[in-house]
Amino acid sequence: MGVLHHLELWVPDLQRAEKSFGWLLGALGCTPHQHWEHGRSWRRGSFYLVVEQSPALTGGTHERCRPGLNHVAFRVEGRAAVDALVEAAPAHGWRLMFPDRHPFAGGAGHYAAYLENEDGFEVELVAVTAEDAP
Repeated sequence: MGVLHHLELWVPDLQRAEKSFGWLLGALGCTPHQHWEHGRSWRRGSFYLVVEQSPALTGGTHERCRPGLNHVAFRVEGRAAVDALVEAAPAHGWRLMFPDRHPFAGGAGHYAAYLENEDGFEVELVAVTAEDAP
């Protein structure tokens, strides 16, 4: 009980979202799950993430600083894996946020990367080790 079942993000451009999120989620060990005219999803275990360019979408851009979703954070196995994702990210539509404070933009001792895609969605990639696991 209480574990996240799925997350659905409405996006203004499905092709861009599939490029950026598809690469990232694949790199994080997710596999393609669903595919339909207006959306795609990727699964890892019992959780899945959806990107959808819904016909009911009323706006054209995502603004993470407005009420609603600010970012999604993913656990990444170690600092080297975070670094490798940061290096590869630009080729897949992501840019490093807070480069002047990277990899400690979240504070001392919190090794993470904050990435933003072309549509303004932010992800945080948090380096964890075996002793960090629940």
